Amino acid sequence: MSELPTDALPLDEDGQIRLQKLLALAGVASRRHSEQLMLAGEVEVNGEVVTRLGTKVDPAADLIRVAGKRLPPISDKVYLVLNKPRGVVSTMSDPEGRRTLRDLVAERPERLFHVGRLDTDTSGLIILTNDGDFAHRLAHPSYEVDKTYVAEVEGHVWPRTLKQLREGVTLEDGPVTVSKARTIEAADAKSIVELVIHEGRNRIVRRLLDHVGHPVTRLTRTRIGPVRLGSLKAGQFRDLTSEELGELLDATRL
Repeated sequence: MSELPTDALPLDEDGQIRLQKLLALAGVASRRHSEQLMLAGEVEVNGEVVTRLGTKVDPAADLIRVAGKRLPPISDKVYLVLNKPRGVVSTMSDPEGRRTLRDLVAERPERLFHVGRLDTDTSGLIILTNDGDFAHRLAHPSYEVDKTYVAEVEGHVWPRTLKQLREGVTLEDGPVTVSKARTIEAADAKSIVELVIHEGRNRIVRRLLDHVGHPVTRLTRTRIGPVRLGSLKAGQFRDLTSEELGELLDATRL
């Protein structure tokens, strides 16, 4: 699904639009194919399958799914994914005059704030938004949105260490659950490992790997839930796709 336009939708006086027209404008499919999807029972509105062509919906309030995938509502909210370079502070301003996230998205007119943080010396994926509820939930560990990190560490990481990580490690501020841990590359002097966790305590990945005897020399966050860093270059940003946002809204139960 491509992103929905945020304005200039051809709404009627009640703020509604025909469902197949909305799907077409959202890039789900052509209007004719959208009608076929409806007739095939692939489209739900607020939990109910809609097969009647001409059904009207409120694009700002109704919860619409196509083949199980959620179509985000129309809103004036902004959802960006940024590849934060090393050396950039994960704040929107800095009294010490260091380079911040705001410097990287200076062209955006919205008042944005970041979802969680990355250490100054950590690079990778960070989400920026002006949707406070979404940001709060996405950052909260109770919603268990997985975050994937790739770390270059000192020493050779053996399978027994990965097993130790997956079984759980207790740090000074409590236990840490690691969903996945695997070695990408291992050598005597250094290894590259990938970890998946769903919490964001301060320097959690660095402390975790240091605890098992492998200090981190370089760290990148490559994924949050369905959102991947992909080919996004350091310092660049893009809008979340409709599909990515839909999955995150589901994950945070919004």
